[in-house]
Amino acid sequence: MKKMFSSLAVIFLMSANGFAQNIPTDPSVKIGTLSNGMKYYIKKNNLPEKKVDFRLAINAGSILEDENQRGLAHFMEHMNFNGTKNFPDNKLVDFLQSIGVKFGQHLNAYTSFDETVYMLPVPLDKPGNLDAGLKVMEDWAFNATLSDEQINKERGVVLEELRLGLGADKRMSDKYLPKLLYKSQYANRLPIGKKEVLENFKPDVIRQFHKDWYRPDLMAIVVVGDINVDEVEKKIKDNFSKYKNPSKPRERKTFDLPNHQETLVAIETDPDATSSMVQFIMKDSEAYQPDVTVQQYNQSILENITSTMLNNRLRELINSNNPPFTYGSVYHGGTYARSKEGFQGFAMVKDGNQINALKVLLEETERAKRFGFTQTELDRAKAQVLSNIERTYNNRDKTESDVLVDEYVRNFLEKEPMPGIVWEYEDTKNFLPTVTLAQTNETIKKFVKDDSRVVVITGPKKDNVQMPTEAMVLNTFEGVKMADLKPYQEKATIKNLVKPFKSEGSIAKTETDAKLGTTTWTLSNGAKVTFKKTDFKDDEIVFSARSMGGSSLINDADFNKTQFAFAALSEAGVNGLSKADLTNYLAGKQVSVNPSVGPYFEGVSGRTTQKDLGTSMELMYAYFTGLNYNPDAFNAYKTKQSAMLDNLLSNPQFYFSSEHAKFMNQKNPRFIGIIPTEKEWAQTDYKKAYDIYKEKFANAGNFQFYFVGNIDEATFKNEVIQYIASLPSTGKSTSYKDTGYRQLTGDYSKVYKKGKDPKSMVTIAYSGETPYNEKEALALEALGEVATIKVIEKLREDESGIYGGGARGGMNKAPYSAYNFSINFPCGPENAEKLTKSALAELQKLIDKGPEQKDLDKYKEGEINDYNTQIKDNMFWMSNLTKNQFDGTDKYEILNYKEKVQALTVKDLHDVAKKYLTKGKIVAKLMPEDGWENAKKEDVKVDGAAVIKAGAVN
Repeated sequence: MKKMFSSLAVIFLMSANGFAQNIPTDPSVKIGTLSNGMKYYIKKNNLPEKKVDFRLAINAGSILEDENQRGLAHFMEHMNFNGTKNFPDNKLVDFLQSIGVKFGQHLNAYTSFDETVYMLPVPLDKPGNLDAGLKVMEDWAFNATLSDEQINKERGVVLEELRLGLGADKRMSDKYLPKLLYKSQYANRLPIGKKEVLENFKPDVIRQFHKDWYRPDLMAIVVVGDINVDEVEKKIKDNFSKYKNPSKPRERKTFDLPNHQETLVAIETDPDATSSMVQFIMKDSEAYQPDVTVQQYNQSILENITSTMLNNRLRELINSNNPPFTYGSVYHGGTYARSKEGFQGFAMVKDGNQINALKVLLEETERAKRFGFTQTELDRAKAQVLSNIERTYNNRDKTESDVLVDEYVRNFLEKEPMPGIVWEYEDTKNFLPTVTLAQTNETIKKFVKDDSRVVVITGPKKDNVQMPTEAMVLNTFEGVKMADLKPYQEKATIKNLVKPFKSEGSIAKTETDAKLGTTTWTLSNGAKVTFKKTDFKDDEIVFSARSMGGSSLINDADFNKTQFAFAALSEAGVNGLSKADLTNYLAGKQVSVNPSVGPYFEGVSGRTTQKDLGTSMELMYAYFTGLNYNPDAFNAYKTKQSAMLDNLLSNPQFYFSSEHAKFMNQKNPRFIGIIPTEKEWAQTDYKKAYDIYKEKFANAGNFQFYFVGNIDEATFKNEVIQYIASLPSTGKSTSYKDTGYRQLTGDYSKVYKKGKDPKSMVTIAYSGETPYNEKEALALEALGEVATIKVIEKLREDESGIYGGGARGGMNKAPYSAYNFSINFPCGPENAEKLTKSALAELQKLIDKGPEQKDLDKYKEGEINDYNTQIKDNMFWMSNLTKNQFDGTDKYEILNYKEKVQALTVKDLHDVAKKYLTKGKIVAKLMPEDGWENAKKEDVKVDGAAVIKAGAVN
C-alpha cells in the first residue's frame, strides 16, 4: 500500500509512541534468498486444488535499456517463449498446451518500465508437472537460447504488437508524455520501444541486455498452490543456486519523476480521438518510501479514507440530474515511477467540457480542503473501507493462488508490505475507530500542491468544438483558490429502502435435485426460487432472476423507440430515492443489484454477502415494485452516454464492427445500429420503456430466482418469504419469441476503409440455421480452439504476420437453432490478403483431413484444466443453472461435461468441419483509407505506444 508520509511525521510518531512498530510479514509464506541473491516466496494454498501458480519477477524493464536497445526488454520477454535450453524453438508453448496450459489465456508475461514478470499456472493432475513448471521458470530466468533465426522471426510479431498501439491515443500521447513524464528517463523508454530499433538491432545487442539484467540478484521466483512447501524449497535451492551473477554487474539504477515549480499543461487533439478527457497530477515533494512501520501503514489507510470521502462527493455529482462529467475520480498513489507518488484526478467529459470538469474536480478538492468533511461522511467512508477488507477476511481461506502470487511479486519489486489478511483486517478494524475528522482534513491539505502540477487535456479535433488554452487551465487553478464556495451539505440519512411490511406470502412447494445439489421452492405468488449452497467462498452469494420474454415480445416500432432506454431506467432510483441516495445508503454494504430488460428475458442479477443478503433482497423488491419515473435522470443518462459513445465511430476498429454489423443485419428492421445517434436519442421513448418495465416486473409469478453461495437456509428462507413471496403476480405465463429476423448468410466479401494508420482487421465467418445437436455443438467449440492453435502456429509463429488472433465455434439452441464459426486477427494492410489465404488454407486442412490428434488432446487438457477450476466457482454454477431455463439444454451438462469432452474424437471435429465450413463464408476486412500506401516513412514511424496503466506491454 503506497502512501505519502514525511520523515518528520515518522519521527513524530516514534516520539509519541516511544518506538515505531514494524509491519510483520505473513508467517505462512516461506521467504528466502539464495546465495546468488535470488529471492523466493513459497506458500501452500489449496484454491484451486491440484494447481500451482508460478511467477518469475525480474527487477528490470525498459527503463534500463541503452539507446540502441529501446524495445528490447519487451522483445526479450517474447524471446523466452521462442527457444530455451530445455524447450528449443517453439517447443515451450507446444509442451505447455499439452498439459492444459492455454497460450495467452493462462500462459503470459508483461514488460513495463521497471520490471518484467512471467506468469505460469500449472495443473498438478499428472506426475512431473511441478518439476516441469520449475524447469520453465529456470529456463526463463537463465537459459534463453536467443538464436539469430528466432530473433529475426520474432521481429515481425513484435512489430505487429507495436502496430496495434498506433492510432489517435498514441499520436496524442507522443505529444503529452514529455510533459507528464517531464525531464525523466521514463519519457524516453516506453516499453514497446522504437520501430527502427526493433527492425534493425543486431542479435548481440539483445544478448547483451539479457546478460546485463537477467541475473539472480534481480530476480524472485514465486510458487503458490497445492504443494509441499519444503519440497519446493529444496528444488529451488538445488536448481537455481548454481547460477552466478556477472563478475562486474551493471548498476541497477533507479529513476525519478523530477519536481518542477511551474504547472505544465498539455492540450492535444486528434480527428480520430474517441473521447474527451482531462487529468491532473500534483507530484509529492519527497520520494516515495515503502511502508515499514505500523504507523506508516495506518497513514495509508487514512489517505484511503480521505480519497473515499472525496470520491463519494464526486459520485453524487455524477449521479445527479446535471452531471458535470461521465466519470470522474481522484486518488493519491503511484505514478509511472516507483519513486514518485502524487495526488491525481481524472474525468471523462462531453466534447469541449474539459475545463469545466477540471474546475469541478479542483473545486470539490478545494471545498474539502477549506471546510473539511462531515462526521457522517467519515462514518460512511470508514464503513466502506471496513466492509471491503472484511469481505476479503471472511473469504481468507478461499483466496485464489493468482491473487496471492501477485501480492508477493509486489513485495519483491516495490517493497509493498505483506502482513497477511488476518493482520491487515485486525489492524484496520482497530485503527478505524481512532480516525478523526481533524486527521482527514489535514490529509486533504497535504494532497494539494501549487507546484509540480501537470494537466493533460485530450479530445477529438472538431471544427465546432473549441479546446481550452493553457492560459485557461492556469486561470482555473487560480480561480478555484478565490472561488466563493460553500461547505458540503450532507443529505438526510435513509433508514430503509422499503417501508416495513408483513408478508402474506409463503412457500407452497419444495423440490430437491440431489445430483445438482439444488432446492427449488415454488412460492404462493407463483415465483420459483432455486438455490444451491456451496462452500466455494466462505462469504459470497450470487443471484439472478429471470422471466422469459424480454424485448422479443415488443413490436418492431416500439422496440426501436425503447431499446436504448432500458439501460437508463435504474438511473432514476427507487421509492422516491435518487441513485445518489441509494449509493450513500449502500456505502459499507456488499450489495450489487442490477435490473435489466434484455432481448429474451427481463431480470435482476447481483452479488452480496451473508450479512448483506437482507439489504440485497430489499433492493431487489424495490426494483420490482418501486422504480422511479424521472425524465431528468434519463436526460442525464443520455448526456453521459453521449460523452462516451458519440466519437466511437472515429475509431477504425469500432467503425469496422459497427458497419459490418449493419451489413449483416440489413434485413432486420429492429437493428438500427450499435450505438444511438442524436436521431435515435430523439426518437427514444423513455415513458414507453418505463411502462414496459413496470408491466413485466409486475408479474413475479413468471420469474425464476436463482441463488448460489454459502447460504444460511433459515435466514435465507425468511428473506425469500418476506421479499420474493410478497411480490405482485398476474398469474400469466410468458416466454420469449423468435422475431424471425436473421443475419445475412452466404458467400460475401466486404472491405471497409477507415483510419490513416497502417492497421487492418480480418474476420472470416460461417453461420446459418441448423437443427441443434449437443455433440456437434461441443465439436464446433473444440474445432474453434484447435483452429486457434493452428492460426497462431501458422500466422504468428511461421509467418510472423500477427501478434494475436484466434477462432471460435459453437451452436445456439435458442431463440432458434444455429451454428457459428469465425476467425479474427489484426494485421498490417499489406499482409491482409496473404494472411487471409493462409488462414483459409489452415481451415481447408481441417475440412480435408480433420485435426491432428495432438491438437485435439491440447484442447481437451486445456478445457478440463479450466473446468476443474470453474466447477468450484459460484458464477459458473449460476450461468449453467440459468442457461437451462433459457434454452432447455441438459441441466446436468455441468456434471457430465468432462466425460463429453474426453469422448470427442478427431472424426467428430472432422465431421463438423466438413458439414459447417463448406456452406459459404463472409470475409470482412478493415483497411486504412486511401493513400496510406504512399505515406512517408516518418508519417507512420513509431517511437512508442500509448501507455496503458504503468506502461506495461505483453
